[in-house]
Amino acid sequence: MSYFNQVDLFGFLAAVLTTIAFLHQLYKTWKTKSADDVSLIMLILFIIGLICWIIYGIKINSVPILAANIITFIFNFSILILKINYRKNKK
Repeated sequence: MSYFNQVDLFGFLAAVLTTIAFLHQLYKTWKTKSADDVSLIMLILFIIGLICWIIYGIKINSVPILAANIITFIFNFSILILKINYRKNKK
């Protein structure tokens, strides 16, 4: 079992900042019931990238990388689901 070091503190800070950046977008998408301003291609590519980061975090056993990317994956996957659902509701 590894213990956190000072370098991990920067990792956790980066994790918190980059993760909460998407929380606002998720809230806005849910609140307005619209995701027209969010690119579908960007979401899909970003989610694939997050999956790669999660695999990488598992392989190097990095808690900050795993925490940030799993939470960010959940936020972005939720935005993707909302975008698809809201698009269907418009038709």
